[in-house]
Amino acid sequence: MRLSALFLRIGVFVFAALVSGLAARATVAVVEDRSVVSVRETLIDRGYDWTSVLGDGLQVILEGQAPTEAVRFRAISAAGSIVDASRVIDNMTVAESANITAPDFAIEILRNDSGVSLIGLIPTATDREALAERITKLADGQPVTDLLEAADYPMPDTWRPALNYALRALEMLPRSKISVSANHVAINAISDSAAEKARLETTLARNTPDGVRLAVAITAPRPVISPFTTRFTKDEDGVRFDACAVDTPDAEREILWAATNAGFEGKSNCVQALGVPSRTWSTAVAKSINAIDALGGGTFTVSDTDITLSALQGTDQGTFDLVIGELENALPDVFALNAELPATPEAGAVGPPQFAATRSPEGAVQLRGRVPDDLVNMTAENYALAKFGRSNVTMGTRVVDGLPTGWSVRVLAGIEALSELSNGSVIVEPALVTIKGNTGNPTAQADITRLLIDKLGQTEVFEIDVTYVKQLDPIAGLPTPEECVAQIDEVTTARKILFDPGSASITVDTQPVVDDIAEILKKCANLQIRIAGYTDSQGGEGMNQQLSQQRAAAVLDALRVRRVPVSTFEAIGYGEADPIATNDTEDGREANRRIEFSLIVPETAPEEPTTLESIEAAPSE
Repeated sequence: MRLSALFLRIGVFVFAALVSGLAARATVAVVEDRSVVSVRETLIDRGYDWTSVLGDGLQVILEGQAPTEAVRFRAISAAGSIVDASRVIDNMTVAESANITAPDFAIEILRNDSGVSLIGLIPTATDREALAERITKLADGQPVTDLLEAADYPMPDTWRPALNYALRALEMLPRSKISVSANHVAINAISDSAAEKARLETTLARNTPDGVRLAVAITAPRPVISPFTTRFTKDEDGVRFDACAVDTPDAEREILWAATNAGFEGKSNCVQALGVPSRTWSTAVAKSINAIDALGGGTFTVSDTDITLSALQGTDQGTFDLVIGELENALPDVFALNAELPATPEAGAVGPPQFAATRSPEGAVQLRGRVPDDLVNMTAENYALAKFGRSNVTMGTRVVDGLPTGWSVRVLAGIEALSELSNGSVIVEPALVTIKGNTGNPTAQADITRLLIDKLGQTEVFEIDVTYVKQLDPIAGLPTPEECVAQIDEVTTARKILFDPGSASITVDTQPVVDDIAEILKKCANLQIRIAGYTDSQGGEGMNQQLSQQRAAAVLDALRVRRVPVSTFEAIGYGEADPIATNDTEDGREANRRIEFSLIVPETAPEEPTTLESIEAAPSE
């Protein structure tokens, strides 16, 4: 009996143990499943869907390949926010890191009267010694501050051309800031004059390396104009400014608004300058334009604070008196008005005496017409010889009596005005000076106007019809790099550059060819030219390459002797490579022995709107 009770108790205990074990296993399974599901959902929600979540009892195992070490750590942290971090087992791997991206190489260069400073990051492959030598040379004794750092990463293909271009620009710009990167060069500089500004912008635009964007901002000091002059005309030939000077963009807008209302449709030739005599200058000019419009035509000249107005012949006297009276009362106090209504000439009057000066496109100048005495005649001849050259002047003048007072001054002023034209004519009459022609100077009309006002006075009547021709402009008319190379190709096609047999000595007969090439290059902007030398296939390949290199270098040296700026040129010998004819015949071998000129990089000349065009495009207030 006692034994049966004992076995019963043991059985109950074993049964309870089995039930407890099963219950524990069931509980662990439930906890494991819920932990895995919760962790998996959290990782997916946070974007870590590349992970696999496994359960092993109370442990949560993470598997998968993380893109980076940082992402792997964030995934572990996300799992640890759901279950105890000690239960998270990391079996993840990390993908191999891609090559580290090279940094952006860039240099900031500042040059002024205190020296040159450089700061930035450059590739280790940059020739630091050559860079320092070049900067020291152009600093011309001024201190050089080098704060450049180097990084050992591959050099971008456009880095070297961009840097070389920036250094060439720095050499031309003694007061400048230049920012250089592999694909962009930004230049900010100060020039000495507007003409220098135009020359620099043209030169810089012609040398942009291929694949490098250029941003140029060159400022020039405003010119000082004295007397401060504006001349406006409305007649049967149209509405025009012979000269226009302003002190601010707002002043220009005010004047152009009045001129537009009077019928002006041309492009503004107003020059922003220093020397304005009054802040009310633009108001005086605008009111004078309104008066000319109200009269139906005429001419006015504002020189400093003096205004001279001349109505058209035949203008009604009552209208003239009314308009001039209103203008006198409307002008600012500092301005003085002198107005006249020209008398209508009597019928049958004899034509006025004349003096004429003409200049042909080839430069030949002829003076003809009347002068008051031999002294004036000799003075006019000597003045013309000084302006145009002794071989270009032909005299056809005649000494007569009875010429108007001041005739000699008008003659000399006419000759000086003609010197502003590339070709044209000047007609001097007692009541009128007429200037017509072409010029390569965009400000020639305003310059001639100021000249005549200065020499003859504000009350004199003159007509100016001068056309700006871009091809005559010594800056804008420069040939493009492609045109320069094309001209050289024409020369070398007709006459080859020849060398003494087996040597790099240019033959005597070939020297005129090199002279012609040098003259072409002197007319071009600062180009990047490659001089390539080639040979035929006779002889050893290494010897041919060396000979071609020596011959290309000889041509480069010959151009340097002829004072061609060759700092941006390179001479390369290609030996017997790239034949243009067969090497089996003497004629073919002769053709293959050659010198070729080519651009190192394509050139571009981006055009941007001028300041005046931007002002004209601005909305009127």
